[in-house]
Amino acid sequence: MTLAGFLLLLLTAACMAVANVLMKTGIAQAGGFAPRISAVLALLQQPAFTGGFLLTGLAALMWFRILSTQKLSTCYPLFISLTYSLITIGAFYFLHEKISAQKVLGLVIIIVGITTVARG
Repeated sequence: MTLAGFLLLLLTAACMAVANVLMKTGIAQAGGFAPRISAVLALLQQPAFTGGFLLTGLAALMWFRILSTQKLSTCYPLFISLTYSLITIGAFYFLHEKISAQKVLGLVIIIVGITTVARG
């Protein structure tokens, strides 16, 4: 994987992490979600949700660029691992979710794996 490819992948994962935190915040501000039109309309009125939704679209466009220039067998595992790690960190800092010692250990293992895959 090229350095430019890795940096774009990192930016894409960061966008997805921020998008998920924003959408979670917007859903909470809307009072939750149920599969009804009224619930969808309520979500669309929440700036956090709408921003997260738009950021997801931007991340998808960046992902398409990554797919066109990088090996899927390298970029997909890196993307999923980075996104998982960044979402967990974001949920801890911004949503005040608890993180167990077991989850921290898992994140450390994932980060070691990311480093190994990125170098290979």
